Amino acid sequence: MPELPEVEITRRGIEPFVLGKTITGVVVRNPNLRQRIPRTLARILVGQRVRRLERRGKYLLFQCDSGSLIVHLGMSGSLRAIDPGTLPRDHDHVDLVFGATALRLRDPRRFGVVLWKAGDASRHPLLAKLGVEPLGDRFSPEFLHQATRGRGVGIKLLLMNAQVVVGIGNIYANESLFRAGIHPRARSGSLSRARCERLVAAVREILLAAIAAGGSSLRDFVHSDGSSGYFQQHYQVYDRAGLPCRVCGAAIRVARQGQRSSFFCATCQKK
Repeated sequence: MPELPEVEITRRGIEPFVLGKTITGVVVRNPNLRQRIPRTLARILVGQRVRRLERRGKYLLFQCDSGSLIVHLGMSGSLRAIDPGTLPRDHDHVDLVFGATALRLRDPRRFGVVLWKAGDASRHPLLAKLGVEPLGDRFSPEFLHQATRGRGVGIKLLLMNAQVVVGIGNIYANESLFRAGIHPRARSGSLSRARCERLVAAVREILLAAIAAGGSSLRDFVHSDGSSGYFQQHYQVYDRAGLPCRVCGAAIRVARQGQRSSFFCATCQKK
C-alpha cells in the first residue's frame, strides 16, 4: 500500500496541474471502489476551482470552492497526469479533467476512495479521528511519550495506528524502528522519553529520506509522470529476512505482528 512518502510525492507531482485550475470534466468508468463513487460527483465538481491540494495522512484533499474532493489511493492506486484523449486501460476508473490535462486514477484492486465533502473536509468520518502528522510540529518526543503511557501493545503497532499518528505503514515503521534501535515488539508503555526522542527523530529522517528518493517502487505505485522511486534500495531491514544486517552482520529476522510482517535485527534492536 502506498504510504505517506508515496502519497506526498503524488501530491507534489500533480499539484502544478491542478492548483488554481478549474475542473472541466469528470469521467467515472467504474464507481465501485472501497466506497461507491457518488452519482452526483460530476455535477458537483465541474466548474469547481482547486484552491489548495493538501495531504492528510494517506488522503489527498482537493480543496475547492465549496468543499473538498477526498482521494485515497487504496492498496494499489496511482494518479497520473495525462492527455485527456489517452485511451483508458483496464483499471483506469476515474478521470478528472482540467482542460488540456487530466488526472487518471488507476486502481487494480479498487480499494481507493473518491468522495466529496461539502464544507470542512476534516469533519468527514474518514478524517475526523486521524492522529497527528509525523512530519508536523505536534509529533514530538513529548507527544509520543505521553501517547505510549499505559499501552501494552508493541511499538510498531502503535506507530501504525492512524488514530495516534498517520501515514506510517509497514515499510517505514520497520525502517524507523531499526534506525532508532528499538525492537518492533517492545512494549509501547516501556519506552523511556529518550527512546521516544530517538524514535521521533528516526521516523522523520526515514520519511524525509523516502520522499527525497521518490518513495518506494511498490508493485502498483508510480509517480504522476509514470516514473518510480528507489528508496527500496536503501532498506535496512524491510523484506530482507535472512540477509545480513548492514550494521552488525547478524541475520535479519521476520515475525508476524498484527497480521503484518515485522523485519528486525535482534542484535541492533532491543526490547
